[in-house]
Amino acid sequence: MKPFESAVLSNGMRVAAACYPGGMVSCCGVYIGAGSRNDPEGKEGLAHFVEHTVFKGTGKRRGWQVAGRMEDVGGYMNAYTSKDYTKIYTKAPAGYDARALDLLADIIADSRFPEAELEKERDVVAEEIRSYLDSPVEVMYDEFDENMFKGSGLAHPILGSEESVSRLRGEDCLGFLDRYYTPGNMTAYMLSPEKPEKTLRLMEKYFGSIGRVDQPQERPGVEIRERFDLTEKADNHQANCLLGKRIPGLCDPRRYRYFLLAHYLGGGFNSRLCRELRDKRGLVYNVGVAADMLNDTGVFSLTFGCAPESVEKCRRVIRKELDRLRETPLSVRAVETIKRQYIGNLMMSTDRPSMRVSGAARSMLLFGNAVDLPDSIEAIKRVTPEELYDTARELDYADFSAYTLR
Repeated sequence: MKPFESAVLSNGMRVAAACYPGGMVSCCGVYIGAGSRNDPEGKEGLAHFVEHTVFKGTGKRRGWQVAGRMEDVGGYMNAYTSKDYTKIYTKAPAGYDARALDLLADIIADSRFPEAELEKERDVVAEEIRSYLDSPVEVMYDEFDENMFKGSGLAHPILGSEESVSRLRGEDCLGFLDRYYTPGNMTAYMLSPEKPEKTLRLMEKYFGSIGRVDQPQERPGVEIRERFDLTEKADNHQANCLLGKRIPGLCDPRRYRYFLLAHYLGGGFNSRLCRELRDKRGLVYNVGVAADMLNDTGVFSLTFGCAPESVEKCRRVIRKELDRLRETPLSVRAVETIKRQYIGNLMMSTDRPSMRVSGAARSMLLFGNAVDLPDSIEAIKRVTPEELYDTARELDYADFSAYTLR
């Protein structure tokens, strides 16, 4: 695949297009710079509810017509909501680029939110909420975020609650679209067998006509909360524990250092914590380490499930490994190995051309410019052992908050 081409449409919307010669499918999508953190107080779950209901009808299509527009040619349309953004996307056989772009533009610019459809969708979302509540790991993450980000829009679950969703109305959805689904707050991408110049002309035709007025997008700061260590009872065979510490967000130049440290500690069966907790001691089936980042903040997290009586043993092992990492710098050889492994994983996770051009559009939304895989690889290669050690010293176990279900 040749590198993508990016452009700014006449209405200010940023887009990326890539050509996959001989490809049999076309993929396109739109990122909107609004997620659950943008939910108004008392209307938690609105961003996610809008994502569900933009498919329920427009000025020229009823809900069943929206649903069938791509399925009629063997394709599909879907969407998801995160804390920071929403994504709506399609995939279809090659040759239906205009159909896909027209449909995406229609639901973004002209969704109507009929009340009869909203009433049914509230029940659907309520079932989705209940399914999450049946998962101890999901509950653990939600409860941890509620305490870590208390007082901000990041504290509540993306889905909201059954009570908050029951209060959402069509005017709330329309207001959310007017506020956030604007050209300057969206980016789009398309991968197609067609040349990028042709694709960009199509994107101008459909997305360039979205005339909603951009509004100032303010993002309140997120306060650092006091450390907490909470345990709640759960009727489960396993105890589930999450340890987490606030770290900078994606716009911080240190982000790749945190990614590398997370990989070293928990990136696969040969990672440090997997060897110590699983291979040597048999305490866990799996252990996860992640540097989860939003634009402006993030959490370095360590998660594990074990027998209830083994929680403290696992935490002692984790503390020992974090202390070791803070006190003894990794060798040059070890750092190069970590970088090679992480770059390999990154390449494998973005091996589909659609993921690369989609990632470019996402980076335009988050950073203001398109970041391609080679850019990320070069940035990772530039990380020095000294820089990695400086960042590792920030991972003091005493600063980690904890939430345990057992």
